[in-house]
Amino acid sequence: MRTAKGFEINTPAFMPVGTQATVKTLSPQDVLKAGAEIILCNTYHLYLRPGHKLIEELGGLHKFMNWEKPILTDSGGFQVFSLKGLVKITDSGVKFQSHLDGSSHFITPELAVEIQESLGSDIIMCFDEPAGYPSDLDYLKKASDRTTLWAERCKNAKKNDMAALFGITQGGTNPALREQSAKEIVSIGFDGYAMGGLSVGESASLMLDMVEVTEKFLPENKPRYLMGVGTPEDIVGAVGRGVDLFDCVMPTRNARNGALFTSRGRVNIRNAIHARDASPLDPECPCETCTGYSRAYLRHLFMADELLALRLNTLHNITYYQRLMSRIREEISKGTYASFMDGFLNHSPQGED
Repeated sequence: MRTAKGFEINTPAFMPVGTQATVKTLSPQDVLKAGAEIILCNTYHLYLRPGHKLIEELGGLHKFMNWEKPILTDSGGFQVFSLKGLVKITDSGVKFQSHLDGSSHFITPELAVEIQESLGSDIIMCFDEPAGYPSDLDYLKKASDRTTLWAERCKNAKKNDMAALFGITQGGTNPALREQSAKEIVSIGFDGYAMGGLSVGESASLMLDMVEVTEKFLPENKPRYLMGVGTPEDIVGAVGRGVDLFDCVMPTRNARNGALFTSRGRVNIRNAIHARDASPLDPECPCETCTGYSRAYLRHLFMADELLALRLNTLHNITYYQRLMSRIREEISKGTYASFMDGFLNHSPQGED
């Protein structure tokens, strides 16, 4: 996958989440060392603080955060709608109160595009209305119809030819609505297509069923992005169903809670079993955490509430995800992905609670 600025992104790819123009606890150089080729930043948060116009005045988001590779910005829809009682939705847009100071704001599809273009994003997302799980059929249809309406307005509002615009399909866990939404969004015509409104409370198997329903109606020659997913198992299963791009806070959030992904299963570094363990976290991992520090030291840092624990844990988890994506790409190129997927999903060690 190539951006308009000439950057190559090897897919399938996982995008670390840099909500407020930073991947929590890591420097951009750390993220690069981990192997990431693209990151995600959050439109809603950057619009509220420090403001998209300020970032534009300072040279754009890449310069602002010292990240020279591609950036995808989500539209902010998920964050806005998660405010629940602070939100009023109409076909015109969404009125909401800031979670920071209670100030009132009104975001339209046009403004969502304007914000992302001001930030200088390489990939911008259409403003959409994600539905939670479970949702009744009437609301799912209204949200899906409004998403289509807003997608048309986003496409008409886009001005920057150097940014790709992705449409977002909705429909919740209703197969018929998923099909309808995909057909409508594809008929508008976008540079890539995302599956939204999944991984919001439904089971992993139901989520993958909806991916399977949706992907058959998406163009094979355009990137397919499954938003907000997920666990390593979710990613491996979704790649097997044709997905190219992923993002999720799981590797960073879990790291800050002491939950670490390794080639030998998941590790809870808080467990007392690691107190005297001089071995590396993952002997197969080349990251700074695994090559420089023991499990005993990592546990000590975490139990002592030392900030270094958060950085080392996060660096490892991001590296794990990037190495997983590299392995996925390798298996696809060899034509052995089906057997790899079976082994990963059915025969991998589960690790600690």
